[in-house]
Amino acid sequence: MIQTGRDDARTETGSGPTRARAGRTRRRSSVLRSLLGILALLVALPASAQQTARAGASTSGSVGTAALLSHFVKPSQGALFQRKPGMWDPAPLWSYLDPVLEDGLHDALRDLGLQGALARRKLAVTLVDITDVQNPRVAALNGDTMLYAASLPKIAVMLGVYQKAAEGRLTIDDETYHQLLRMIRRSDNGDSTTLMHKVGKDYIARVMLSPRYRLYDPLHNGGLWAGKDYAAVGAWRRDPMYNLSHGATAMQVARFYYLLQTGRLVSPQASRDMKEVLRHSASDHKFLRGIRAIRPDAIVYRKAGTWGQAHADGALIERRDGATYIAVGLADDPMGGEWLKQIIIAMDRLIDQQPSGDRVRRTHLPSRPATTASVSAGG
Repeated sequence: MIQTGRDDARTETGSGPTRARAGRTRRRSSVLRSLLGILALLVALPASAQQTARAGASTSGSVGTAALLSHFVKPSQGALFQRKPGMWDPAPLWSYLDPVLEDGLHDALRDLGLQGALARRKLAVTLVDITDVQNPRVAALNGDTMLYAASLPKIAVMLGVYQKAAEGRLTIDDETYHQLLRMIRRSDNGDSTTLMHKVGKDYIARVMLSPRYRLYDPLHNGGLWAGKDYAAVGAWRRDPMYNLSHGATAMQVARFYYLLQTGRLVSPQASRDMKEVLRHSASDHKFLRGIRAIRPDAIVYRKAGTWGQAHADGALIERRDGATYIAVGLADDPMGGEWLKQIIIAMDRLIDQQPSGDRVRRTHLPSRPATTASVSAGG
């Protein structure tokens, strides 16, 4: 059992009517917050909507009118790779929730003594088994809970760079590429801020909101948000639902990695390039430390974040035996880093307990560099 900063043995119980009233209250609050979030976005972002649309209208693959939320329609179930005009969600992981996997995840976190943190919404986790990438198996606990995520939303900045480059409006030259490497692998705040200025914070927000990605979605309680330089300056724009400068939900981070793995972040080639940027993290903590302890030969693509008692990690893990999964954890507790190290071990064991399917053993694993760089503050 993990030592926690509070009494994590407590869970929120109560009588049936009490739980029912609490559930109805939370649902009403969630709906109201979603409506307020949509209204805030409609008010906050249209100032440059026409400019963004004009800039991208003639470019193939452009996000164009990303912030025009009139594109919202009801989500549709069905094959993930089925292309439909106006499809609401390019990666509807919510439609692939697996109760067996989710129960296993809940039990694993209970055994670690973390059910109290879950009940207080101080911990949010998502696990997606994508060994069969067309039939993902999803488990999420507080998956749509928005939490401060420190440096993890730098993946949104990276996506903004590649999306704008695909539109012919930015060149990823050697300088920009090395800034990307330092931003992701070393979590360098100076390079992160430089790239945010190159791309434009309003552009990054529109990419997150775009119908193409839906990585920030008021109907799912938010998502990836990078609304402030990684520097001692005021915020450009905090997220409209929770007033966070750098926020995320576990499910939206999982969707980012799913889109990456399926080659649908910008383009197949751009997705491959971003995967390479996400390898060889210099931050040996949280998920990476946990997985290295039990599977040193696994390939890990990840971005983590730490600030104060906020701890976040999101990873795509390819095991040598062919199993592949996405793991995301967000914690608001001084012990959050230790939680995440233990949680990834529990998640990996859960993957072992699932049907192996048609796993293909990986026999060629790229070598790691001989040396790693130091980790910057806030990473």
